[in-house]
Amino acid sequence: MSCDAFETLKKRYLTLRDNGLANTFKIQDAIISSIRVFLKSEGFTEILAPIIGPVTDPGIRGAKQVTIDYYGVPFKVMSSMILYKQMIIASLPKVFALSPNIRLEPLETVKTRRHLTEFRQIDLEVAYATCEEVMELGENMLCHVIREVKRKCCEELGERGKSLKVPRKPFKKYTYNEAVEILKNMGMHVEYGEEIPWEAEEALSKAHSEPFWITNYPITARGFYYMENERKPEVLEDFDLIYPEGFGEAVSGGKREHRYERLVERMWRSGENPSDYGWYLDMLKAGIPPSAGFGIGVERLTRFICGLENIWDAVPFPKVAGVPSP
Repeated sequence: MSCDAFETLKKRYLTLRDNGLANTFKIQDAIISSIRVFLKSEGFTEILAPIIGPVTDPGIRGAKQVTIDYYGVPFKVMSSMILYKQMIIASLPKVFALSPNIRLEPLETVKTRRHLTEFRQIDLEVAYATCEEVMELGENMLCHVIREVKRKCCEELGERGKSLKVPRKPFKKYTYNEAVEILKNMGMHVEYGEEIPWEAEEALSKAHSEPFWITNYPITARGFYYMENERKPEVLEDFDLIYPEGFGEAVSGGKREHRYERLVERMWRSGENPSDYGWYLDMLKAGIPPSAGFGIGVERLTRFICGLENIWDAVPFPKVAGVPSP
């Protein structure tokens, strides 16, 4: 990011007066409203997301968590409410929340133009669901949102409205192995067992004109809360949805591990200390239903729909790694 861009973010009180940004935030309002309407029509209950708690999602790709003193006890600011979705699913079978998240991203993430240190996502969970069922839900939701935004925000979209298409269903699916092989043929090396690097993911995204899924990541690439495939050891029941045109990851989710013994084993294997997750493990001992779900970043969805170069133009008050902006 250039020095001029730094200064622009620090003077957001001036740049917010730009009509282009105003149009973006009107579109964002329509995006959030259309997601709510869609999920309500699918029988979901909206809940309030936690902001702090004893633990939060550790699977945040090199970002750091924020810890505060909560009456003498160290509490985490939520990097994701995934553990709490497993809690609520015992009483409400289909839930979603507009969830705020804090992740102190490495400085180099600024170069991706799609990382914020403060962001929001629609986090949803469905009891007894399979990956295939929530993936289909995600496809239907994205198509509904784009269709509604094109209908309601024609003026605000401007020229982007001509190139923004409602995706064709079903979306193409690649396994992790297939995606790695495609990248290899593109001249990009991905170490098996690790997350697909951001630059490789962007290259794969640029090679597509429609959204697509990457499924079945290796167990070493993801957090302990994803369920291992019973027929394919070391492979997870999980998925990412990737936007086309170079916009990168849209959705991340999968089926949850809900069995106490299996989850404790996974914690040790992933380097997590089970003693840090007291309430969570007690909950699993008490028993919770199996479930599947995902999170979709609101700012990234806004960036894709509006065709924005930078994600910090998809949020009124952006927080970007290394920039102490308002």
